[in-house]
Amino acid sequence: MDIIDLQKLLSAMAGAPVMAVGDLMVDRFVYGSVSRVSAEAPVPVLASAHESVMLGAAGNVARNLAALGGAPILIGVIGDDAPAAEARTLIANQQGLTAQVVSDPTRPTTTKVRFVSAGQQLLRVDHEVTRPVAPEIGGALAAHVTAASGRARAILLSDYGKGVVTDEVIKACLAATKSSGAPLIVDSKARHFSHYGEADVVKPNAAELAFATDLPTGTDAEVETALAKALELSACRAILVTRSAQGMSLAVRDEAVRHFHRPAPEVFDTAGAGDTALAALGLALAAGAPIDQAVEFALLASSVVVEKAGVATASPDELLEAELAAHREPTEAKIVTAEGMTRAIGRWRERGLKIGFTNGCFDILHPGHVAYLAQARSWCDRLVVAVNSDASVRRAKGDDRPVNPLEGRALVLAGLACVDLVTAFDEDTPAELIAAARPDLLVKGGDYDAATVVGANMVRSWGGEVKIAAFIEGHSTTATLAKAKRT
Repeated sequence: MDIIDLQKLLSAMAGAPVMAVGDLMVDRFVYGSVSRVSAEAPVPVLASAHESVMLGAAGNVARNLAALGGAPILIGVIGDDAPAAEARTLIANQQGLTAQVVSDPTRPTTTKVRFVSAGQQLLRVDHEVTRPVAPEIGGALAAHVTAASGRARAILLSDYGKGVVTDEVIKACLAATKSSGAPLIVDSKARHFSHYGEADVVKPNAAELAFATDLPTGTDAEVETALAKALELSACRAILVTRSAQGMSLAVRDEAVRHFHRPAPEVFDTAGAGDTALAALGLALAAGAPIDQAVEFALLASSVVVEKAGVATASPDELLEAELAAHREPTEAKIVTAEGMTRAIGRWRERGLKIGFTNGCFDILHPGHVAYLAQARSWCDRLVVAVNSDASVRRAKGDDRPVNPLEGRALVLAGLACVDLVTAFDEDTPAELIAAARPDLLVKGGDYDAATVVGANMVRSWGGEVKIAAFIEGHSTTATLAKAKRT
């Protein structure tokens, strides 16, 4: 997507009211470490460190709508239990969200509990019932849909198959879209798409499309065949299938299938990515975007959240940053602002990765630099390199330095496989950047003493460590320049 078009779309989406209807869940993540196997059974023992809780399913769609700048209207069902109280608190604390939640004391609030160690899910426990809600509950939901239909510019129906999306709720959504003109987009886990009637878009993933059509969906050709059959079996106007690293494919009735791709992201956790795609697609359509642009936007948003841990959301700034990076060479994409560094470190830290930090002028990169950076990277999972600006180098080294300007120095560093991120600082020391990064490891070259390293006390104060990389004799920028002058 063109950056200018993306900026215009984000502006048009701001404050757009969008209805999110359907299964409402509570997602809980229990994070910890595994260092032993139980003596009672051959299973890992998770030492719990912390927990996080958030709204899931239609609730996560609403969270994503809010994060993208929309004004979500959430309609769903919860039980009368402790998770229901959590859900109400989460709803109340979600800025920009309005909700009409029906309480059903005959069923538990659907809850998913995931146990995670070192970025890997060990186990998921679901607390749920999947029987259809009672007619009076379905009627109350349908009434809320009808009441909100005058405000919503799009209606998103999240059907996780937990019994909330009844025929009465679907009919209310179809009637609402017919009366208001707002598009109806359905995220379906159902075996058949026919009972969604003339929905504007049904959005399964590849496995769900295969399940609904009894056809393979591995290749573009197979997806096209399956989409054609799915359209024959339903009355919807279009079907959008999400295909993980293969992108998305759109079949609009009586049109050729279009395939959408973008550079494959560094996938960490796919939980909730379908909710993000649904929210982004619906919000873009609510803002008046054509369907192709809305699909591109949904693909962009979902590619951002899969790089995060847990059930995540994407902000407009993150989307702009990701789109800018996609239009740059991989090396250039490593060069970021201080704010970009902070966001990247936040994503890495969510995965439990160890963050390393080092700094320097790196005026003329020599084998000693390369060896020290490689050693620093061997001690951590991600290495951030902070580079002195040209003005900062002049103050430290004299008016005849730097030999190479900041842009060139940063680009050469970013070209090294051992360097994950490059940023710059204009101050005499990187103290402010270190405070913002809060690295787990601070590294300097062998010509430094650990006691004099800038930021060492800071890093130790939050439990980090300071290491000095091995010094390689015979390599020095100053000596190289002196030799060049003599020559």
